[in-house]
This record gives sequence, C-alpha cells and structure tokens, in this order.
Amino acid sequence: MNMPSCTPMHVTPVDIVAGVCTTGLPSDVTIEVGEISFLLHKFPLLSRSGLLKKLIAESSKEDGSSCVLQLHDVPGGAKTFKDITRFCYGVKLEITSLNVVSLRCAAEYLQMTENYGEGNLVAQTEAFLNEIFSNWPDSIKALETCEEVQPFAEDLHIVSRCIDSLAMKACSDPNLFHWPVAGSNCKQNQADNSALWNGISSEKPSQLHDWWFYDVSLLSLSLYKRLIIAIEVKGMKSEVVAASLIYYLRRFLPLMNRQSSFTDTSHATIPNTSEADQRALLEEIVELLPSKRGVTSSKHLLRLLRTAMILSASSSCKENLEKRVGAQLDQAALVDLLIPNMGYSVETLYDIDCIQRILDHFMSIYQPASVAASPCIIEQGALIAGADALTPMTMVANLVDGYLAEVASDTNLNLTKFQALAVAIPDYARPLDDGIYHAIDVYLKVHPWLTDSEREQLCRLMNCQKLSLEASTHAAQNERLPLRVIVQVLFFEQLRLRTSISGWFFVSDNLENGQHHSGNFGLTNSDTRQGETAEGNENLRERLLDLEKECSSIRNELQKLTKTKKSWSIFPKRRNRGHGSFWCRRFPITAAYP
Repeated sequence: MNMPSCTPMHVTPVDIVAGVCTTGLPSDVTIEVGEISFLLHKFPLLSRSGLLKKLIAESSKEDGSSCVLQLHDVPGGAKTFKDITRFCYGVKLEITSLNVVSLRCAAEYLQMTENYGEGNLVAQTEAFLNEIFSNWPDSIKALETCEEVQPFAEDLHIVSRCIDSLAMKACSDPNLFHWPVAGSNCKQNQADNSALWNGISSEKPSQLHDWWFYDVSLLSLSLYKRLIIAIEVKGMKSEVVAASLIYYLRRFLPLMNRQSSFTDTSHATIPNTSEADQRALLEEIVELLPSKRGVTSSKHLLRLLRTAMILSASSSCKENLEKRVGAQLDQAALVDLLIPNMGYSVETLYDIDCIQRILDHFMSIYQPASVAASPCIIEQGALIAGADALTPMTMVANLVDGYLAEVASDTNLNLTKFQALAVAIPDYARPLDDGIYHAIDVYLKVHPWLTDSEREQLCRLMNCQKLSLEASTHAAQNERLPLRVIVQVLFFEQLRLRTSISGWFFVSDNLENGQHHSGNFGLTNSDTRQGETAEGNENLRERLLDLEKECSSIRNELQKLTKTKKSWSIFPKRRNRGHGSFWCRRFPITAAYP
C-alpha cells in the first residue's frame, strides 16, 4: 500500500503471491531493500536461501519476536528481490532475457543453490542463460541488462559469455543458422544500408555484413568496446569493423551527420549527450579504428578530424587522425579537405596548417629519400622503380592544386602559407602545371596589392614548359602575370611548335625516302600520308606566325617601357658584361623569333 514519502513502503505476503492467501500467520521477518520493507515469513526463505538462513539465525531473538534484516546490496534491488520472494513462496516465476541476469546474480548473492532445494533459482537461471546464448536478440538484451549488475555479472562471467556468443554470431552468416535479427527496425537497416557501406554507396545486401550494426550500437561504450574487440579477434574484416565504429559514432555525435540526409532515421543521434561525453566517445572510438590503410574512408576520417577540432579533442587524437588521413591522402576528395579554421585567432577561413601537416605526412611515406634530397634531379631508373608511388603522388598533386585554387580566394591567406603548400609537391608529380597555374591566377586576382617581387616569387611555383596549349594561350594574355612570365610562356610555346614542325619534316623526309626504295608499292598510301603531313605542317606554320606576331608586339612594348624606365626590373643587368641581360642569354628570344 502507498505510504507517505517519509515512511518506507511495506510489502506483505499477500502482495507477493498476487492475492493467493497463505496460512494467515503474521509475518515474523522484515527485510529492507532500499526504501521498501518486505514483511515475510522465515520458513519459505530458509528453505531456499543459504544467506537468509544464516542472517535469520544470527538475528533471531529468544522470545520469537520478528527480526529485521537489511539487504541493500542485493543485485537488482527491490524489484528483483520481490521476484525472488515470489519464487520462495512457490509462485511460478517467469524468466526472460530482460530479468535473467539480475535474477542469476541475486540468486548467487543469496546462495540459492541445490543444497537448499532441488530446482533452485541458480540452476534455473543458469539453464535459461545457456538457452539464450544461442539466440542473437536475447543475447543482446541480456548483455544490455548486465550494466545494472555489472560487478556481479563480471564475477559470474556472464558478460564475457554474452560477448563471446555475440562475437561468434556476428562473424557468421545469420541465414545459415536462422538467427532472427533483433527487433530493431531490421527493414529500415536494410533499406538505409544500400546508401551507406563504410561511407560509400554500395548495393551489398545488409544481412551479409552489417545486419548487427544497429543492435550493438544500443550498448554502452564500455560494453561496445569489448564486443567490437572480440569481433575483430574472431576474424571479422577490418572494413566491417571500421564501418560499425562509424555507425556507432553517428548515433551519438550530431556533428558526424551534418551532411547526411534528413530522412536518414537509422542514424538519428541520441539527444542530450554532453560535449564532454561526445569528446570522450570520439577519442575512444578513434583508438579502436583499424590502422590498416584504406579500411576507413578518407571522407569519414576527415569528418572525424573536423569533429575532433570542434569538440576540442586531445592533441594526440587529432594527430592520430591527421596521420591516418595523410597515409591515404590520395583517396580524399577536395570538398572534405575544406576544414573550417577552429582557432581562437582565426586568420584564414580554412585550416591551412592542418592540411600542411597531413601533406607532410603523406610525403614522408611516398616520396623516396633520394628524390626528397634532390627533387630537381630525377634519374629515369628511379622513376621506373617508384612507378607504384607515382600514381598516388600525382593524384595528391592534383588534389593540392585544387585545394590551393579554393583557398586562394581567401584574402587573409598570406603568400608564405600558399607557397609552402605548393612547394611540398615535387615537380615530377605534376605531369601538367595547369592546376597550379589556375591557383596562382586566382591568388593574383584576389591579392592585387602584391608587389612585383612577390608576384615574381609566386610565379616561380609553376613550370612554364609544362603548361598545356590552352593554359599557355590563357597565360600569354593574362595581364596579372609579370611580363617576364608572359615572355617565357610564349618562348616555350614557340619552341614546342618549332620542335613539332621539325618532327613533321623529319617524318616527311623518311616517307619520301621510303617511297624511292619501295618503288611503286603502296603509292596510294604514301600520297595520302604526304597530304596529311602537308596539311599538318601548314597548320603549324600558321600557329607559328601568330606567335611570332605576338612576340613582336611584346618586344615593341618592352622597347617603349625601356625608354620610359631605364632600370626595368625584369631585365637585370650584370656588371662587367656587355652581351645583354641574364634573361636574354638564358632564353635568346632574338634568335628564336625572326
């Protein structure tokens, strides 16, 4: 019956047996569990519990009056103890996966063994546990309830047995053993998983690998860690383990779902999770991620890194993520590299320093030591030996050039940081310099206040010889570039055309010689080739004439500027030399352009 809050609640034998009347004798023992007092009889308890038998014997009085016992430490509290007293009074007890763990622990605590009656509670609960260990849903439910009585469950090895059972089932195909997936919105899992498999689109059936993701995500962090470690030890693929860890994080960290669909209900985050708890969770999960390259997508690693910065995670956690991203930077996407600057003194819009550290780590792995020592001189044999590393290096070069083009629009980005990122990529990693030229052009457009020397310094980052025809044409007409660079672009384009024309003439001469030696055989084919060669030569001559006109126009402009400004910066004169400037000696334009 209900009593005021200051008075403990009393439970009588009639309450316990659900209305089944006993002998009508008054209670002779009172057992207090928490704030509830149980008014019971000694005999039903003595016949089932060794602990109660001992305590009643010690506290009984000679006059036979009622004794009072306190069992505040009984596992499961008053709720579990009420079920146990019902069992002692002979009422049939319904054991389920939700109460078996607390009943088993309480039965052990009260010493309800076979010494105190056949079919006692220890034997019954132990038999039921062995049954549910063969069933996935019930094993999950039982493991969840272990948290309420964890010290006792650990002593009885219930937790470890549950984890071993679940790990074995997770590593097996549930269809082979007809294991029903727990009642956790299984259909929703299957529908959502077609759009998410380790962070990428996949058509793999969910029941093959990730059917257990949702169920284990219901566990607390401590139990989940032990389970995921056991699953990995059992031989689960690292990719699946990483995918499960990301799934678990997305349920608890709202920042991990910023770019997910609004209709994605399977990854709904747990509300009211404090920032400190989110930070601790993130740091724990990062330590559990498999270290093998590529098992965790770069997209998720970079999102983890961004989340770690927002939550002010430990420096070791952020460093760990940066190294993981650096080891597989060639797999990253440009949009994921655009991490906002989280510092208190925000200088730039994006965190350039973070990307610099990631890039440095990538270079320490993929750049050969000999190339790092002398990046400008590369032997052909070294390139062949490092052919496997050249592809990731080229991919990262394109990625960095694209990143530079994005961040170049930030007016607060200083020249030093821009150059540091650009020069980190060796020259041989860029087959073409169109990407870095585009980044330089954007930077010059957004930073018009750069001095002439700074613009010259910036343009040294690109190699004019490696610009495509389209990029060369654009650069030749780009007013933001220094005139020295424009002239250099035109020179190399003309040189390339002259070389092409020489090659055409060489092929044409060979065809003519071959025709004389072969007589009349293949005459029709030779005429066709000669016609194509003549047409190609004519096109090249036209392009060459256009370039020569452009160079002539630029020379006229240079002469006008020389008259108005004697000491022009792009023609530095050397002392004690009478043969023109350093630029003219290195690139003899007068000889190249008739």
